[in-house]
Amino acid sequence: MAVTVSLVLLFGLVLFFLLRSNSLSYGAAFIAVMFGFFLASTGAATPVNQLTRAVINAIPAL
Repeated sequence: MAVTVSLVLLFGLVLFFLLRSNSLSYGAAFIAVMFGFFLASTGAATPVNQLTRAVINAIPAL
């Protein structure tokens, strides 16, 4: 668990700086995928899913 959390922090930090520098490339896409992969295996996955569902349910159906 400690390794997963540290990888989430590492990939999140790298992704933050890539997005701030407008450096969108294959490397940035890989970092984003790895960030999501490791984030999904932490305890933050459930609140992120709940937040996503709440936002989707709040948007009126077209």
